[in-house]
Amino acid sequence: MTKVKIGIIGGSGLYKMEALTDVEEIRVDTPFGSPSDAFIVGTLEGTRVAFLPRHDRNHALLPSELPFRANIYGMKSLGVEYLISASAVGSLKEEVKPLDLVVVDQFIDRTKGRISTFFGEGIAGHITFENPTCPQLAKMLADAAESLNLSDINVHRSGTYLCMEGPAFSTKAESNLYRSWGATVIGMTNLPEAKLAREAEIAYATLALSTDYDCWHEEHESVTVEMVINNLHKNAVNAQKVIQETVRRLSQNQFVSDSHSALKNAILTPLDKVPATTKEKLGLLLQKYI
Repeated sequence: MTKVKIGIIGGSGLYKMEALTDVEEIRVDTPFGSPSDAFIVGTLEGTRVAFLPRHDRNHALLPSELPFRANIYGMKSLGVEYLISASAVGSLKEEVKPLDLVVVDQFIDRTKGRISTFFGEGIAGHITFENPTCPQLAKMLADAAESLNLSDINVHRSGTYLCMEGPAFSTKAESNLYRSWGATVIGMTNLPEAKLAREAEIAYATLALSTDYDCWHEEHESVTVEMVINNLHKNAVNAQKVIQETVRRLSQNQFVSDSHSALKNAILTPLDKVPATTKEKLGLLLQKYI
């Protein structure tokens, strides 16, 4: 099978890419179990890409149930070097109105007990994570979004994503606390993905799509499922346009990201001391260093 360099993870509301042609479904087995769904590999803007619905195509998986390691390992096994993540979020800032787009550049972790590393079982590694998304890919994503001049929608070229556990939405007290921390948007999924993508040496960027003002905004009704679903459908249309334009640009201008060598100085355990079973399990990630 031809290697696929560009991967797309679709969040709530984005379960397929309408513009994909020559589509095939590929199921991938990984040492970390099965990914959320089959990978949909197809052609977009003349380039083969791999699409994965994060919560499965029927939205059957809660954020806490997502097989993050299997999803990222599966992308890596297909050859993915650039990964675009689309995610529904709540806005924590007045200037980020519902339906706006935010290209995230920072994260705050409020998850509980999720495994967000491939390391362990006899191998210790510590990636640098000061800049948790790839600046070049994020810039390309923001440039693509701005070039589309989407009606009445603002593109915010940076922002902090607070990743909460869920599945319940925030209390008003929590929402105001997160606002006091300077967070821009709130979601439930992207931080484990970003960490694992870095360990897998994949350039990663997040397109956050605002559905609501969470519950902090006194002049707007509290977030409801109906409100979120209505805006999810609108966001899915915009996300596909932005992703398609980003893929077009990326196919013409592939670049080397610092993420592509993230493990170069990250592994502390001498590889000849790593247990054979662990070395085999992580062979896809370690192969160029062995």
